[in-house]
Amino acid sequence: MRKINLYSSRQKALRGEVSDVFQYDEMPDKLRIQIKFILDKCLGNESQYYTADWPKAIYNAIYETLIEEYGQLYLSNSSELYGTKNCYKSLNEYLINEPDVELVLDYIELAFKHVNGNTRHYEYLSRHDHSKIADSAIELLNLRFKENGCGYQFEDGQIFRVDSTLIHKEIIKPAISLLNDERFYGAQDEFLNAFDHYRHKKYKECLVDCLKAFESTMKSICEEMEWELPAKPKPNAGKLIQICMEKELIPQYWQQQLTSLRSNLESGIPTCRNIYAHGQGKNIIEAQEQVVSFTLNMTASTIVFLINSFKRIKLSDD
Repeated sequence: MRKINLYSSRQKALRGEVSDVFQYDEMPDKLRIQIKFILDKCLGNESQYYTADWPKAIYNAIYETLIEEYGQLYLSNSSELYGTKNCYKSLNEYLINEPDVELVLDYIELAFKHVNGNTRHYEYLSRHDHSKIADSAIELLNLRFKENGCGYQFEDGQIFRVDSTLIHKEIIKPAISLLNDERFYGAQDEFLNAFDHYRHKKYKECLVDCLKAFESTMKSICEEMEWELPAKPKPNAGKLIQICMEKELIPQYWQQQLTSLRSNLESGIPTCRNIYAHGQGKNIIEAQEQVVSFTLNMTASTIVFLINSFKRIKLSDD
C-alpha cells in the first residue's frame, strides 16, 4: 500500500511546514512520570523533602521562582489551594498535569540546574558519588527525551530544542523534506525508521536502515531517470553509486574536482553498516552511539546531495 500525497500535504511542503522526527508541542504522560522519578532519585523524594534540609530548600526555591516569574500566587492545578503548602507535591502535580509544554520545561530546566549544581556537593544528602549521580540524571533525562520522541535536550545548564541545532536544521529536516515526495516514499520510510531505531538505542538496526535509505534513494533516482538497473544480482550500494556517477548525476567536471566523492560514498555508510551487520562470532560487537549518530547525519546529507542533483538534471531536461 502506497502513501497518498494529499493536497494538504503538498501545500505544507510548499510552505516549508515539513514534519520532523521529534515533537515539540506535546509531552507524553510517560515522559513526565519518568522525569519525576529521575528528580526523586537525584534532587530528593517526598520523604527527603520532609526530613532533609537541602531538598526542601531547593524545591521551595524552584516553586518560589516560578510563581514570582509568572506573577501568580499559586501554580495551576495545584493542591495547595486546598491545604498546607507542599512545594514538592505541587511541583510534581505541575509536572504531570500542566498542559503547556513550555511551562513544564521551565520547571524541568530549573530543577536540572540544581541537579547540575547543588547536588554535586557532598552536603546534599551526604552521597559520596554525588557528581556521578548528577551526571547520570542529566544523561538519563536526555535519553528519556530522545526515547519519547520529544525534541529537547538539557546541556550547559539550559533546555534547548533539537531543531535549533545547525546539523538538525541544515541536514536532517531538509532530508525529510526532500524525501516527502511519492517518488521517494520508500527511502523516506527507511530513513524515519533509522531515526526511530536511533531514538530507542537500537543502533545496529539504525545502521541497516541508513544503508537501505541510501540505496533506495539512488534506486528511485535511477528508475525516474530510466537508467537501466541489472536484474540479477540485485544492485548494491557500490553498483548504484557507479551507475549514478557514469550517468553524471554528479557532473563530470565536479567528479574531476571531487575525486574523493565516490570513495566517500562507497566507504562511508555501507562500511559502517557492514561492520555491525555480519556475524559477530564469540565477541559481541556493540555499535557505538557516536558512530551511529555520524552515520545517520552522513546518510541525511548524502540524501540531500543526491536528490538535489536529481532535481537539477530534471530541471535542465525540462
